[in-house]
Amino acid sequence: MPDLSRHRLRCLSRALCGALLLALGACGSDKEEEYVERPVEELYNEGLDALHAGENDDAATLFDEVERQHPYSTWATRAQLMAAYSHYREARYDDALNAIDRFLSLHPGHQSAPYAYYLRALCYYEQIADVTRDQKNTELALAALGEVVRRYPESPYGRDAQLKIDLTHDHLAGKDMEIGRFYLKRGEYQAAINRFRRVVERYQTTTHVPEALHRLTEAYLALGIVDEAQTAAAVLGHNYPGSEWYADSYLLLTGVDARPQENKDSWISRTFGAIF
Repeated sequence: MPDLSRHRLRCLSRALCGALLLALGACGSDKEEEYVERPVEELYNEGLDALHAGENDDAATLFDEVERQHPYSTWATRAQLMAAYSHYREARYDDALNAIDRFLSLHPGHQSAPYAYYLRALCYYEQIADVTRDQKNTELALAALGEVVRRYPESPYGRDAQLKIDLTHDHLAGKDMEIGRFYLKRGEYQAAINRFRRVVERYQTTTHVPEALHRLTEAYLALGIVDEAQTAAAVLGHNYPGSEWYADSYLLLTGVDARPQENKDSWISRTFGAIF
């Protein structure tokens, strides 16, 4: 996943989180040492003060105290979500997820439910590991982001979630490419083809597809399945004519006295649609 793109989207995510703070915020108040049996407004505003000061653990504790002392107030509902956000800010994702799930179970129709779903997706998204590691959180992030888009497609959260879905797909495709290249180097061509095929079929809008088509050309030629290699190269040349991967595929084919040529019965043609 491109670092720059992830940085920009992370900044946007923080901005959206900040917007919620403004929506749920209240007038500030001076901190006090004792907070047992304090008025709900003071507890809540002290939690906001702690959050803005970067004291995320203290903020979560104060928001939890709002709910404990004043469970039936409207402030308690706000505090549940703010506690979740405080945990998220501290990268305590499990605690944040627990708080979010509790909020949604108690208040499924609340006006802040779109943000709650979005924050849950962010908790998984921020835990996406690099392509050399297990991608369970990537799959969870994809599912959670998809839920935001389905429920709130026109909201700022839905639009940002869609951007993150595109980057998540690119990340998953990168994982398959890494595994496919590993198999290709070992001469395990069918296993490599299976991985490159996944990229072509599942992640067709990602940046990895041109290389995947080239690697399919390479793997099919190694197995002696020339017509599939020709089809992969033909589809690559048609869809990405200026790609360096197409130039490499063309050289591979001419090296065995063949040319890019589409077989309309190939799974590759069916995936992209016949080109001739």
